Amino acid sequence: MASIPAFLLVLLPLLLSAAVSAYPDAGFGFQATLTHIDAGAGYTEAQLLSRAVRRSKARVAALQSLATTTAADAITVARILVLASEGEYLMSMGIGTPPRYYSAILDTGSDLIWTQCAPCMLCVDQPTPFFDPAQSPSYAKLPCNSPMCNALYYPLCYRNVCVYQYFYGDSANTAGVLSNETFTFGTNDTRVTVPRIAFGCGNLNAGSLFNGSGMVGFGRGPLSLVSQLGSPRFSYCLTSFMSPVPSRLYFGAYATLNSTSASTGEPVQSTPFIVNPGLPTMYYLNMTGISVGGELLPIDPSVFAINDADGTGGVIIDSGSTITYLARAAYDMVHQAFADQVGLPLTNATSLADVLDTCFVWPPPPRKIVTMPELAFHFEGANMELPLENYMLIDGDTGNLCLAIAASDDGSIIGSFQHQNFHVLYDNENSLLSFTPATCNVM
Repeated sequence: MASIPAFLLVLLPLLLSAAVSAYPDAGFGFQATLTHIDAGAGYTEAQLLSRAVRRSKARVAALQSLATTTAADAITVARILVLASEGEYLMSMGIGTPPRYYSAILDTGSDLIWTQCAPCMLCVDQPTPFFDPAQSPSYAKLPCNSPMCNALYYPLCYRNVCVYQYFYGDSANTAGVLSNETFTFGTNDTRVTVPRIAFGCGNLNAGSLFNGSGMVGFGRGPLSLVSQLGSPRFSYCLTSFMSPVPSRLYFGAYATLNSTSASTGEPVQSTPFIVNPGLPTMYYLNMTGISVGGELLPIDPSVFAINDADGTGGVIIDSGSTITYLARAAYDMVHQAFADQVGLPLTNATSLADVLDTCFVWPPPPRKIVTMPELAFHFEGANMELPLENYMLIDGDTGNLCLAIAASDDGSIIGSFQHQNFHVLYDNENSLLSFTPATCNVM
Protein backbone atom coordinates (compact mmCIF):
# COMPACT_ATOMS: atom_id res chain seq x y z
CA MET A 1 0.00 0.00 0.00
CA ALA A 2 1.30 3.47 -0.89
CA SER A 3 2.54 5.88 1.75
CA ILE A 4 0.58 9.06 2.18
CA PRO A 5 1.69 12.23 0.32
CA ALA A 6 3.34 14.97 2.36
CA PHE A 7 0.62 17.56 1.74
CA LEU A 8 -1.89 15.41 3.63
CA LEU A 9 0.36 14.65 6.59
CA VAL A 10 -0.30 18.07 8.11
CA LEU A 11 -4.07 17.70 7.78
CA LEU A 12 -4.67 14.08 8.68
CA PRO A 13 -4.08 14.28 12.44
CA LEU A 14 -7.02 16.68 12.54
CA LEU A 15 -9.13 14.37 10.42
CA LEU A 16 -8.37 11.36 12.59
CA SER A 17 -8.95 12.84 16.01
CA ALA A 18 -12.00 11.94 17.17
CA ALA A 19 -14.98 -4.72 8.44
CA VAL A 20 -17.60 -6.88 8.28
CA SER A 21 -20.32 -6.65 5.57
CA ALA A 22 -23.96 -7.15 6.57
CA TYR A 23 -25.67 -8.90 3.67
CA PRO A 24 -29.48 -8.90 3.90
CA ASP A 25 -31.57 -11.94 3.06
CA ALA A 26 -33.13 -12.71 -0.30
CA GLY A 27 -36.31 -10.81 0.55
CA PHE A 28 -34.44 -7.57 1.19
CA GLY A 29 -35.34 -4.52 -0.84
CA PHE A 30 -36.63 -0.96 -0.86
CA GLN A 31 -38.15 1.72 -3.07
CA ALA A 32 -36.70 5.20 -3.36
CA THR A 33 -37.45 8.48 -5.10
CA LEU A 34 -35.02 9.94 -7.63
CA THR A 35 -35.05 13.70 -8.05
CA HIS A 36 -33.42 15.45 -10.99
CA ILE A 37 -30.44 17.51 -9.80
CA ASP A 38 -31.87 20.76 -11.26
CA ALA A 39 -35.42 20.20 -9.97
CA GLY A 40 -36.90 23.16 -8.13
CA ALA A 41 -34.03 25.48 -9.07
CA GLY A 42 -36.19 27.80 -11.18
CA TYR A 43 -34.58 27.04 -14.53
CA THR A 44 -36.57 27.38 -17.73
CA GLU A 45 -37.01 24.30 -19.92
CA ALA A 46 -34.36 25.68 -22.27
CA GLN A 47 -31.93 26.17 -19.39
CA LEU A 48 -32.63 22.69 -17.99
CA LEU A 49 -31.89 21.13 -21.34
CA SER A 50 -28.77 23.20 -21.97
CA ARG A 51 -27.32 22.42 -18.52
CA ALA A 52 -27.96 18.69 -18.90
CA VAL A 53 -26.47 18.48 -22.38
CA ARG A 54 -23.32 20.28 -21.27
CA ARG A 55 -22.96 18.04 -18.21
CA SER A 56 -23.16 15.08 -20.57
CA LYS A 57 -20.38 16.56 -22.68
CA ALA A 58 -18.10 16.84 -19.64
CA ARG A 59 -18.99 13.35 -18.46
CA VAL A 60 -18.36 11.61 -21.77
CA ALA A 61 -14.97 13.33 -22.03
CA ALA A 62 -14.10 12.04 -18.56
CA LEU A 63 -15.26 8.49 -19.24
CA GLN A 64 -13.27 8.43 -22.46
CA SER A 65 -10.17 9.64 -20.63
CA LEU A 66 -10.69 6.94 -18.02
CA ALA A 67 -10.92 4.27 -20.70
CA THR A 68 -7.55 5.30 -22.16
CA THR A 69 -5.77 5.32 -18.78
CA THR A 70 -3.58 2.33 -18.03
CA ALA A 71 -4.40 0.32 -14.93
CA ALA A 72 -0.93 1.05 -13.55
CA ASP A 73 -1.59 4.79 -13.49
CA ALA A 74 -3.72 4.71 -10.34
CA ILE A 75 -3.43 8.42 -9.51
CA THR A 76 -4.72 9.43 -12.94
CA VAL A 77 -7.57 6.92 -12.62
CA ALA A 78 -8.56 8.46 -9.29
CA ARG A 79 -8.50 11.95 -10.75
CA ILE A 80 -10.69 11.02 -13.70
CA LEU A 81 -13.20 9.07 -11.63
CA VAL A 82 -14.52 12.18 -9.96
CA LEU A 83 -14.86 13.97 -13.28
CA ALA A 84 -16.83 10.96 -14.46
CA SER A 85 -19.12 11.17 -11.47
CA GLU A 86 -21.21 14.13 -12.52
CA GLY A 87 -24.72 12.69 -12.56
CA GLU A 88 -28.32 13.63 -13.23
CA TYR A 89 -30.37 12.17 -10.36
CA LEU A 90 -30.35 12.49 -6.57
CA MET A 91 -31.24 9.69 -4.15
CA SER A 92 -32.09 10.31 -0.50
CA MET A 93 -30.38 8.20 2.16
CA GLY A 94 -29.90 8.35 5.90
CA ILE A 95 -26.41 8.14 7.40
CA GLY A 96 -25.57 7.35 11.03
CA THR A 97 -27.43 6.66 14.25
CA PRO A 98 -29.89 8.29 14.47
CA PRO A 99 -30.03 8.78 10.67
CA ARG A 100 -29.34 12.20 9.18
CA TYR A 101 -30.77 12.42 5.68
CA TYR A 102 -28.79 13.50 2.65
CA SER A 103 -29.39 13.56 -1.12
CA ALA A 104 -26.54 11.96 -3.04
CA ILE A 105 -25.91 11.79 -6.78
CA LEU A 106 -26.73 8.30 -8.04
CA ASP A 107 -24.02 7.11 -10.40
CA THR A 108 -24.04 3.81 -12.28
CA GLY A 109 -20.56 4.66 -13.58
CA SER A 110 -18.65 4.58 -10.28
CA ASP A 111 -18.48 2.68 -6.99
CA LEU A 112 -17.53 4.85 -4.04
CA ILE A 113 -20.21 6.12 -1.64
CA TRP A 114 -19.13 9.38 -0.01
CA THR A 115 -20.38 12.51 1.67
CA GLN A 116 -18.80 15.64 3.12
CA CYS A 117 -17.95 15.31 6.81
CA ALA A 118 -17.23 17.58 9.74
CA PRO A 119 -14.68 18.84 10.56
CA CYS A 120 -14.60 20.13 7.00
CA MET A 121 -11.38 21.88 6.04
CA LEU A 122 -12.23 22.38 2.39
CA CYS A 123 -15.80 21.74 1.35
CA VAL A 124 -18.24 22.75 -1.36
CA ASP A 125 -21.75 24.05 -0.94
CA GLN A 126 -24.46 21.52 -0.18
CA PRO A 127 -28.10 21.89 0.93
CA THR A 128 -27.66 20.03 4.25
CA PRO A 129 -25.22 20.28 7.18
CA PHE A 130 -22.08 18.19 6.89
CA PHE A 131 -22.29 14.71 8.41
CA ASP A 132 -20.67 14.74 11.84
CA PRO A 133 -19.28 11.29 12.74
CA ALA A 134 -18.79 12.38 16.35
CA GLN A 135 -22.59 12.46 16.73
CA SER A 136 -23.09 8.86 15.57
CA PRO A 137 -22.13 5.91 17.85
CA SER A 138 -22.26 3.50 14.88
CA TYR A 139 -19.44 5.27 13.00
CA ALA A 140 -16.07 3.51 12.73
CA LYS A 141 -12.91 4.19 10.71
CA LEU A 142 -11.69 1.27 8.59
CA PRO A 143 -8.18 -0.11 9.10
CA CYS A 144 -5.66 -0.25 6.29
CA ASN A 145 -5.85 -4.04 5.99
CA SER A 146 -9.63 -4.10 5.44
CA PRO A 147 -10.87 -5.56 2.13
CA MET A 148 -12.78 -2.36 1.38
CA CYS A 149 -9.63 -0.28 1.79
CA ASN A 150 -7.80 -2.50 -0.66
CA ALA A 151 -10.69 -2.11 -3.12
CA LEU A 152 -9.85 1.59 -3.55
CA TYR A 153 -8.03 2.57 -6.73
CA TYR A 154 -5.32 4.29 -4.72
CA PRO A 155 -5.53 3.34 -1.01
CA LEU A 156 -3.45 5.27 1.50
CA CYS A 157 -2.61 4.48 5.09
CA TYR A 158 -2.11 6.79 8.07
CA ARG A 159 -1.70 5.33 11.57
CA ASN A 160 -3.47 2.17 10.40
CA VAL A 161 -6.50 4.14 9.23
CA CYS A 162 -7.56 3.84 5.59
CA VAL A 163 -7.49 7.15 3.73
CA TYR A 164 -8.94 7.68 0.27
CA GLN A 165 -8.38 10.46 -2.23
CA TYR A 166 -10.00 11.17 -5.55
CA PHE A 167 -8.70 14.13 -7.51
CA TYR A 168 -10.34 16.73 -9.72
CA GLY A 169 -7.72 18.02 -12.12
CA ASP A 170 -4.79 19.21 -10.00
CA SER A 171 -6.69 19.86 -6.76
CA ALA A 172 -8.33 17.51 -4.24
CA ASN A 173 -11.96 16.86 -5.05
CA THR A 174 -12.66 14.51 -2.19
CA ALA A 175 -10.25 13.11 0.36
CA GLY A 176 -10.87 11.73 3.81
CA VAL A 177 -11.30 8.57 5.82
CA LEU A 178 -12.84 5.35 4.53
CA SER A 179 -15.28 4.35 7.25
CA ASN A 180 -18.13 2.08 8.23
CA GLU A 181 -21.55 3.45 9.13
CA THR A 182 -25.20 2.49 9.39
CA PHE A 183 -27.24 3.61 6.37
CA THR A 184 -31.00 3.95 5.96
CA PHE A 185 -32.66 3.62 2.55
CA GLY A 186 -36.13 3.71 1.06
CA THR A 187 -39.42 5.47 1.61
CA ASN A 188 -42.52 4.79 3.71
CA ASP A 189 -43.09 1.10 4.44
CA THR A 190 -40.03 -0.02 2.45
CA ARG A 191 -37.53 1.79 4.69
CA VAL A 192 -34.58 -0.40 5.69
CA THR A 193 -31.52 0.12 7.91
CA VAL A 194 -28.23 -1.64 7.12
CA PRO A 195 -25.11 -1.53 9.35
CA ARG A 196 -21.45 -1.47 8.35
CA ILE A 197 -21.64 0.14 4.92
CA ALA A 198 -18.20 1.33 3.79
CA PHE A 199 -18.20 4.96 2.66
CA GLY A 200 -15.88 7.91 2.25
CA CYS A 201 -16.10 10.55 4.97
CA GLY A 202 -14.71 13.49 3.03
CA ASN A 203 -13.01 16.43 4.76
CA LEU A 204 -11.22 17.90 1.73
CA ASN A 205 -13.52 18.46 -1.23
CA ALA A 206 -13.76 20.70 -4.29
CA GLY A 207 -15.89 21.00 -7.38
CA SER A 208 -19.70 20.89 -7.42
CA LEU A 209 -22.26 18.46 -6.04
CA PHE A 210 -25.16 19.95 -8.05
CA ASN A 211 -27.63 20.31 -5.13
CA GLY A 212 -26.49 17.02 -3.59
CA SER A 213 -24.43 16.21 -0.53
CA GLY A 214 -22.29 13.39 -1.90
CA MET A 215 -22.21 10.44 -4.26
CA VAL A 216 -23.64 6.92 -4.17
CA GLY A 217 -21.99 4.51 -6.60
CA PHE A 218 -24.14 1.83 -8.25
CA GLY A 219 -21.31 0.33 -10.31
CA ARG A 220 -20.15 -3.29 -10.42
CA GLY A 221 -17.13 -2.98 -8.09
CA PRO A 222 -16.90 -4.09 -4.43
CA LEU A 223 -17.28 -0.58 -2.98
CA SER A 224 -20.59 0.13 -4.70
CA LEU A 225 -23.89 0.11 -2.83
CA VAL A 226 -25.12 -2.73 -5.04
CA SER A 227 -22.18 -4.94 -4.11
CA GLN A 228 -22.16 -4.04 -0.42
CA LEU A 229 -25.85 -4.75 0.07
CA GLY A 230 -25.41 -8.16 -1.52
CA SER A 231 -28.74 -7.94 -3.32
CA PRO A 232 -27.56 -7.50 -6.89
CA ARG A 233 -30.74 -6.23 -8.55
CA PHE A 234 -31.93 -2.67 -8.99
CA SER A 235 -34.18 -0.92 -11.46
CA TYR A 236 -35.29 2.59 -12.23
CA CYS A 237 -38.07 4.24 -14.18
CA LEU A 238 -37.11 7.74 -15.30
CA THR A 239 -39.97 10.14 -15.95
CA SER A 240 -39.96 12.43 -18.98
CA PHE A 241 -37.07 14.85 -18.79
CA MET A 242 -39.23 17.96 -18.35
CA SER A 243 -41.75 16.27 -16.03
CA PRO A 244 -42.03 17.65 -12.47
CA VAL A 245 -42.87 14.13 -11.26
CA PRO A 246 -39.89 12.43 -9.56
CA SER A 247 -38.52 9.17 -10.91
CA ARG A 248 -38.45 5.85 -9.03
CA LEU A 249 -35.70 3.47 -7.95
CA TYR A 250 -36.35 -0.13 -6.92
CA PHE A 251 -33.79 -2.27 -5.14
CA GLY A 252 -33.54 -5.98 -4.38
CA ALA A 253 -36.87 -7.78 -4.08
CA TYR A 254 -38.73 -4.71 -5.43
CA ALA A 255 -36.69 -4.68 -8.65
CA THR A 256 -38.89 -6.59 -11.07
CA LEU A 257 -40.42 -5.79 -14.45
CA ASN A 258 -43.29 -8.29 -14.30
CA SER A 259 -46.03 -5.84 -13.25
CA THR A 260 -44.75 -3.17 -15.65
CA SER A 261 -44.84 -5.53 -18.62
CA ALA A 262 -48.34 -6.72 -17.69
CA SER A 263 -49.67 -3.16 -17.51
CA THR A 264 -48.20 -2.01 -20.83
CA GLY A 265 -48.63 -5.22 -22.77
CA GLU A 266 -45.06 -4.89 -24.00
CA PRO A 267 -42.64 -7.81 -23.53
CA VAL A 268 -39.58 -7.60 -21.35
CA GLN A 269 -36.40 -7.66 -23.41
CA SER A 270 -33.00 -8.63 -22.03
CA THR A 271 -29.42 -8.31 -23.19
CA PRO A 272 -26.28 -9.52 -21.41
CA PHE A 273 -23.72 -7.27 -19.79
CA ILE A 274 -20.19 -7.73 -21.02
CA VAL A 275 -17.08 -7.05 -18.98
CA ASN A 276 -14.37 -4.63 -19.98
CA PRO A 277 -11.30 -5.75 -18.01
CA GLY A 278 -9.95 -2.20 -18.18
CA LEU A 279 -13.13 -0.74 -16.63
CA PRO A 280 -14.89 -3.58 -14.81
CA THR A 281 -17.19 -1.29 -12.82
CA MET A 282 -19.00 0.04 -15.91
CA TYR A 283 -22.13 -1.53 -17.42
CA TYR A 284 -21.11 -2.47 -20.97
CA LEU A 285 -23.55 -3.87 -23.54
CA ASN A 286 -23.08 -5.71 -26.82
CA MET A 287 -24.63 -3.28 -29.29
CA THR A 288 -25.13 -4.91 -32.69
CA GLY A 289 -26.62 -2.13 -34.80
CA ILE A 290 -28.87 0.90 -35.27
CA SER A 291 -31.93 1.31 -37.47
CA VAL A 292 -33.28 4.63 -38.77
CA GLY A 293 -36.68 4.64 -40.46
CA GLY A 294 -36.79 0.86 -40.28
CA GLU A 295 -33.53 0.47 -42.22
CA LEU A 296 -30.55 -1.18 -40.55
CA LEU A 297 -27.53 1.05 -41.08
CA PRO A 298 -24.37 -0.61 -42.49
CA ILE A 299 -22.28 0.01 -39.37
CA ASP A 300 -19.31 -2.32 -38.97
CA PRO A 301 -19.74 -4.29 -35.69
CA SER A 302 -16.18 -3.36 -34.70
CA VAL A 303 -17.38 0.22 -34.17
CA PHE A 304 -19.20 -0.94 -31.01
CA ALA A 305 -16.54 -3.41 -29.80
CA ILE A 306 -14.20 -3.07 -26.84
CA ASN A 307 -10.56 -2.87 -27.86
CA ASP A 308 -8.91 -5.85 -26.16
CA ALA A 309 -5.51 -4.18 -26.26
CA ASP A 310 -6.31 -1.06 -24.23
CA GLY A 311 -9.97 -1.23 -23.08
CA THR A 312 -11.14 1.66 -25.25
CA GLY A 313 -14.36 1.60 -27.26
CA GLY A 314 -17.43 -0.40 -26.35
CA VAL A 315 -20.93 0.72 -25.38
CA ILE A 316 -21.88 1.79 -21.83
CA ILE A 317 -25.39 2.36 -20.47
CA ASP A 318 -25.13 5.26 -18.05
CA SER A 319 -27.76 6.97 -15.90
CA GLY A 320 -25.39 9.90 -15.31
CA SER A 321 -25.23 11.03 -18.95
CA THR A 322 -28.27 12.76 -20.39
CA ILE A 323 -27.89 12.33 -24.13
CA THR A 324 -26.43 9.40 -26.04
CA TYR A 325 -22.96 9.57 -27.54
CA LEU A 326 -22.14 7.29 -30.47
CA ALA A 327 -18.69 6.42 -31.76
CA ARG A 328 -17.94 8.74 -34.67
CA ALA A 329 -18.32 6.13 -37.43
CA ALA A 330 -21.78 5.13 -36.15
CA TYR A 331 -22.86 8.71 -35.49
CA ASP A 332 -21.95 9.86 -38.99
CA MET A 333 -24.25 7.21 -40.48
CA VAL A 334 -27.11 8.10 -38.13
CA HIS A 335 -26.63 11.80 -38.94
CA GLN A 336 -26.73 11.14 -42.68
CA ALA A 337 -29.78 8.88 -42.41
CA PHE A 338 -31.74 11.58 -40.56
CA ALA A 339 -30.59 14.25 -43.00
CA ASP A 340 -31.79 12.10 -45.91
CA GLN A 341 -35.11 11.03 -44.38
CA VAL A 342 -36.33 14.14 -42.53
CA GLY A 343 -36.34 16.33 -45.63
CA LEU A 344 -35.69 19.63 -43.81
CA PRO A 345 -32.63 21.91 -44.03
CA LEU A 346 -29.90 21.21 -41.49
CA THR A 347 -28.80 24.15 -39.39
CA ASN A 348 -26.05 24.90 -36.89
CA ALA A 349 -27.92 27.95 -35.60
CA THR A 350 -28.59 26.42 -32.19
CA SER A 351 -27.52 27.22 -28.66
CA LEU A 352 -26.37 23.62 -28.32
CA ALA A 353 -24.27 23.64 -31.50
CA ASP A 354 -21.08 22.76 -29.61
CA VAL A 355 -22.69 19.42 -28.67
CA LEU A 356 -25.59 18.67 -31.05
CA ASP A 357 -25.15 19.07 -34.79
CA THR A 358 -28.03 17.08 -36.28
CA CYS A 359 -30.50 19.96 -36.06
CA PHE A 360 -33.24 21.02 -38.46
CA VAL A 361 -34.94 24.34 -39.12
CA TRP A 362 -38.24 24.26 -37.23
CA PRO A 363 -41.14 24.78 -37.62
CA PRO A 364 -41.31 23.49 -41.21
CA PRO A 365 -42.61 25.64 -44.06
CA PRO A 366 -46.41 25.96 -44.43
CA ARG A 367 -48.12 22.88 -45.89
CA LYS A 368 -44.87 20.90 -45.53
CA ILE A 369 -45.66 17.52 -43.95
CA VAL A 370 -42.75 16.09 -42.01
CA THR A 371 -42.56 12.54 -40.71
CA MET A 372 -39.73 11.77 -38.34
CA PRO A 373 -37.98 8.46 -38.97
CA GLU A 374 -38.18 5.83 -36.26
CA LEU A 375 -35.00 5.08 -34.32
CA ALA A 376 -34.05 1.73 -32.79
CA PHE A 377 -30.94 0.51 -30.95
CA HIS A 378 -30.16 -3.17 -31.41
CA PHE A 379 -28.39 -5.19 -28.74
CA GLU A 380 -27.60 -8.87 -28.41
CA GLY A 381 -31.03 -10.44 -27.91
CA ALA A 382 -32.95 -7.15 -27.57
CA ASN A 383 -34.20 -4.17 -29.56
CA MET A 384 -34.82 -0.78 -27.94
CA GLU A 385 -37.37 1.00 -30.14
CA LEU A 386 -37.36 4.61 -29.02
CA PRO A 387 -40.43 6.84 -28.93
CA LEU A 388 -39.99 10.18 -30.70
CA GLU A 389 -39.64 12.17 -27.46
CA ASN A 390 -36.65 10.02 -26.50
CA TYR A 391 -34.49 11.11 -29.41
CA MET A 392 -35.79 14.44 -30.76
CA LEU A 393 -35.84 17.68 -28.78
CA ILE A 394 -36.64 21.34 -29.35
CA ASP A 395 -33.81 23.77 -28.63
CA GLY A 396 -35.56 26.23 -26.33
CA ASP A 397 -33.43 29.19 -27.45
CA THR A 398 -33.74 28.82 -31.23
CA GLY A 399 -36.82 26.62 -31.66
CA ASN A 400 -34.87 24.27 -33.92
CA LEU A 401 -35.44 20.52 -33.82
CA CYS A 402 -32.38 18.46 -32.82
CA LEU A 403 -31.45 14.81 -32.59
CA ALA A 404 -30.50 14.19 -28.93
CA ILE A 405 -27.41 12.22 -29.91
CA ALA A 406 -23.84 13.45 -30.30
CA ALA A 407 -20.57 12.13 -31.71
CA SER A 408 -17.89 10.53 -29.55
CA ASP A 409 -14.23 10.12 -30.41
CA ASP A 410 -13.99 6.91 -28.40
CA GLY A 411 -16.72 4.45 -27.48
CA SER A 412 -20.47 4.99 -27.08
CA ILE A 413 -22.66 5.88 -24.10
CA ILE A 414 -26.42 5.29 -23.95
CA GLY A 415 -27.74 8.19 -21.89
CA SER A 416 -30.79 8.63 -19.67
CA PHE A 417 -32.69 10.79 -22.20
CA GLN A 418 -32.96 7.73 -24.41
CA HIS A 419 -34.32 5.44 -21.71
CA GLN A 420 -36.81 7.81 -20.10
CA ASN A 421 -40.20 6.10 -19.75
CA PHE A 422 -38.55 2.69 -19.85
CA HIS A 423 -38.41 0.53 -16.73
CA VAL A 424 -34.78 -0.63 -16.75
CA LEU A 425 -33.53 -3.52 -14.62
CA TYR A 426 -29.87 -4.18 -13.80
CA ASP A 427 -29.49 -7.83 -12.78
CA ASN A 428 -25.89 -8.36 -11.72
CA GLU A 429 -26.51 -11.90 -10.51
CA ASN A 430 -27.44 -13.05 -14.01
CA SER A 431 -25.41 -10.32 -15.77
CA LEU A 432 -28.43 -9.02 -17.69
CA LEU A 433 -29.93 -5.65 -18.52
CA SER A 434 -33.70 -5.89 -19.05
CA PHE A 435 -36.16 -3.19 -20.08
CA THR A 436 -39.75 -2.57 -21.09
CA PRO A 437 -41.68 0.62 -21.97
CA ALA A 438 -43.47 2.17 -18.98
CA THR A 439 -45.49 5.18 -17.91
CA CYS A 440 -43.01 6.16 -15.25
CA ASN A 441 -44.93 9.12 -13.81
CA VAL A 442 -47.70 6.83 -12.49
CA MET A 443 -45.53 4.07 -11.05
